[in-house]
Parts: sequence; structure tokens; C-alpha cells
Amino acid sequence: MTDTTSPHAPARPDDGGLPGTGPRRSYRGSAADESLEDYSLRYAPHSFRRWSPTAVASTALGGIAYLADYAIGAGIVMSYGFTNALAAILTAAVVIFLTGIPIARACAANGVDMDLLTRGSGFGYLGSTLTSLVYASFTFIFFALEGSIMAQALHEVLHVPLPVGYLLTTLVVIPIVFKGMSWIARMQAWTQPVWIVGLVAPFVVLAFHSPGVFGAFTHFGGTAGVGSGFTLLGFGLGTGVALSLIAQIGEQADYLRFMPRRTPENARRWDLAVLAAGPGWVVIGALKQLGGALLAFAALDAVGETRALEPIAPYVESLRPWLGAAALPLAGLFVVVSQIKINSTNAYSGSLSWSNFFSRLTHRHPGRVWYIFLNCGIALLLMELDMFSALGSLLGFYSNVAIAWIGAVTADLVINKPLGLSPKHIEFKRAHLYAVNPAGFGAMCVAAAVSIAAFFGWFGTYAKAFSPFVALVLAMALSPLIAKATGGRYYLARPNPDAGNADATDTRVCTVCETAYEVPDTAHCPFHEGTVCSLCCSLDADCHDACTRGAADGPVLIGMPTARE
Repeated sequence: MTDTTSPHAPARPDDGGLPGTGPRRSYRGSAADESLEDYSLRYAPHSFRRWSPTAVASTALGGIAYLADYAIGAGIVMSYGFTNALAAILTAAVVIFLTGIPIARACAANGVDMDLLTRGSGFGYLGSTLTSLVYASFTFIFFALEGSIMAQALHEVLHVPLPVGYLLTTLVVIPIVFKGMSWIARMQAWTQPVWIVGLVAPFVVLAFHSPGVFGAFTHFGGTAGVGSGFTLLGFGLGTGVALSLIAQIGEQADYLRFMPRRTPENARRWDLAVLAAGPGWVVIGALKQLGGALLAFAALDAVGETRALEPIAPYVESLRPWLGAAALPLAGLFVVVSQIKINSTNAYSGSLSWSNFFSRLTHRHPGRVWYIFLNCGIALLLMELDMFSALGSLLGFYSNVAIAWIGAVTADLVINKPLGLSPKHIEFKRAHLYAVNPAGFGAMCVAAAVSIAAFFGWFGTYAKAFSPFVALVLAMALSPLIAKATGGRYYLARPNPDAGNADATDTRVCTVCETAYEVPDTAHCPFHEGTVCSLCCSLDADCHDACTRGAADGPVLIGMPTARE
């Protein structure tokens, strides 16, 4: 456990932040090993961003191997018919793509994950704990969905009981996620060829063996009697389910923060990589939803509606004309590979989000790796409770909260900052933030509350169907309105002399842990009378926010940088 309550000792203010009596906090175990920790609570320094733009993008895109897209697409088309499903999936994809562009670029350019970005985009230091919880929920909900699909495959192929399959799908990803970005990058690269072949194979077989199924699919009216035409209610309800994936941009950003510095030499590759691996995931995601719906439709008569919603059964049926008995084990291999790829990302991102959540509330940080077990444990419980059977209702509810969050962050990046309603830079350090910023936090809470009320039918049938749009519009409108009304004063509790210097590679030594950190990850601490790193600042339980309570107008002392060798 990281020690966060060491006694305060004076530092020499003229020595650049070096302590006078030795370190007062030491990070032990996994929390001190950045090969495991992956800067889970901090800015990702340039010295750690050793991957090329292509390598980072490839790793990030490996996380879209999930098969929940198949189940989501199948569920939408079975409930609302092809026309409504097509309109809903494409509309959701456009919304997700457009809101993802500024988020992806901000995280890649500033070396921050989604949690740190949210802090500086209108939520404040403690206000963003709510979004950390929302994000953590996204990771374990989708971990559970993907784990359920893998357990279904193990049951079909090896006759493994579902409860045992749930446990196996949980345990298999832990060793990979334990080692962080390094191992995940290798795993994604090694498994990518198998996944690509498995992804396109069933559609190639359908195209040659049953070409008529593509045309028939466009006239499918669903199994609930909705019909093949367009209905406003069916479109709205289907879009709400598809929009539940909007928080996926957070998982993409967890990798994009390791993008190298953008330079004139790599600018084109950098821009393309960020676009493809950031919002670009939804292009493939939308195609997978439609593809999953197609496979479910093609297999409907053979497997029945219930099993058509489980990706393994339609996948096997699509391969059977060419592969016969070999279709089942090969389908099982594809499902297992896909689920390991995506659940490694879910578990990794969940560990980052839980780290941020608990560090701010408890001032303790035992290390990112311990939160892997928490995230996986919650996901395992959801699998055992058979959450897969309530997929549509669960995702429809969740999308209201997720969209309110993403909408508020996006509004700050594309409206507030260009208009000067918020600082131009992303400030994520406790030493410079108010606990709560009403601009983003208030916008999200109001938008989520109103849209959830609409979701439960308080404002009528149509408002219920379009509740996610209510959340998006309200969040994006309220953020600049609140920022304007408050004069933007709740963004910064005190000025940051290093603002906008995210490319700095010079280092300063933390007074508390006696470790050198790049300038954007440090601040001056009046309590410790010297430089403090962002993590020591976050975990300090004794300072009582002395730097932001009544000291904002005082002098800001900074330690002298030291050149990195």
C-alpha cells in the first residue's frame, strides 16, 4: 500500500524542490513499477511514448474485436426491423464519430487518459469521480457481455458449463492486462491476422452459398411485428441502444495517450492514426453491428430467435456450408480470440478508471494491477447473474448517462475553449483545480437526470424513445451556458505557469517522492514548499488543499527544470 500520511518535513525552497530530510513517500510494489502501472494516474511522459503512431493505432484498434456488436445489431434488427436498424446504427455511428474526434485528439496531444481529460474539461478534480464510475461501469458491463459470449462458445464447442466458462473467460485475460500496454500491444499484433480472417469468413461464405440472403435481409421486418418500414419510435429506441457504445472512445483514448509527439515529419501519419484509432473505431463497429444482424437473420430459421442473438450460433451456421463439422471449432477459436482481445482492453481501461476513482476518494493507491481483480470480479458477478438476457434494456438505460458525460466533455473542447469560456489547455492536476466545476459536472448531472426521466416514460412515448438525444443536446447546451454564467471561474483554482507546455521534456524532482518527472506532471506545493508530482499531490491526505484554498493570489514558486539525459 502506498504511504500517503508521512509526516511533513521542511524542504529547502532554493534547491529546486529537493527535500531536506529524505523522501516522505515511497511507492512500493506494483505502484512503483511503471511497466505495470502504465502511468495510470498521471500524464504519460514523452519518455514512455516509445511506440510509433501506427503501432499505437494498431493496438487501439485491436480493442474493437468485441462481438457485442453482433449481439447489439441482431437485437436491434430483431426488435425494430431492418430499415429502423440501419437508420439507428448509422445515426449512432455519426454521433459517436463526431464527438470522438476532439476527445481523441486532445488525449493524444496532451498525453492524458479519459479520466484526466474529464477533470480539465469542466468537471473539476472531485467532480470527475462520477465520470470515473460511469466509465468503470462501461468497462465491466461490456467485459461481462463479451465474457458471456465467450462462455457460450466454450459451452457449444467443449460443453463447458456456463458458470465455469464465465470464470475461465475472466481468468484468461488477467496475466495479459497485468503487464499493461507492453503485453497488450504484443497480444493485439499476434492475434490480428486470425481475427481479420475470422471476421470476413462468414460473409464470404454467405456471398457464394446464399447470395439471396442479402436482398431478403433488407426487407426483414423483425420478429416483433414492427414491419419493414421506417417508424420514428423504432428508430429512436434502436439508436438509444447503439449509442450505449459512445463511451468506447475512452478505451481508445487509454491507448492514444501513448502517441508520440506530433511533428512536421510525422504529422500526416499522426493525424491519420488518431482519426482511425480514435473515432474511426465506430466505422468498423457499425459494419459489425449490421453484419451481426445479417448473420442472425440468415440463421434465424435454423437456430431460433433466442440463439440467433448469441453470436456463436449464427456464426457456425454461416460457415457450415463450406466447412461442415469443422465450422464449430473454428467458430469457437474466432470467438475466443476476439474476446481475449477486447476483454484485455476492458480490464485494462477498468483498472485505470478504478485507480482514478479510489485515489481521489481515499488518498490511497495500491497500484493499478489490484483494480484489475476488482473490475474482473464485478464483471464475473454480472455474468453469473445472466445480464446477457437483459442486454437491450441495460444498454438503453446506460446510454443516457454515458452520452450526457461525453456530450459535456465534447462541448468544452469544441465550444468553450474556442470561445474562451474555459482555459485553452487541459489542466488535470489537483493543485490547480476546484473540487467541482459546475460547467461540465452540472451539465452532465442535469442532462442525465432529465434523459433518465424521459427513458422511464415521464415525458411520453417519443421522449422515451429519444432520451439519449435529450441527454446529448442538454449536455452540449448547458456546458457553455453554465461556463458563461460563472465566467469560467471554476476551471482553475490558481494559475498554472506551465500552462500549455504539454510538449515539455525537461524534468523537475518531486519534493515528496524524490523522483524526476516531466514538467507537465508537476506543480508547486506550498504545503511541502517545493515541487510535487501529480500523483503525490493526489494522494496527500494532510495538505487539505492548501494550494487552492485562499492561496490562489499568492506567488507561485516553481523548481528549476533539469535536462533529461
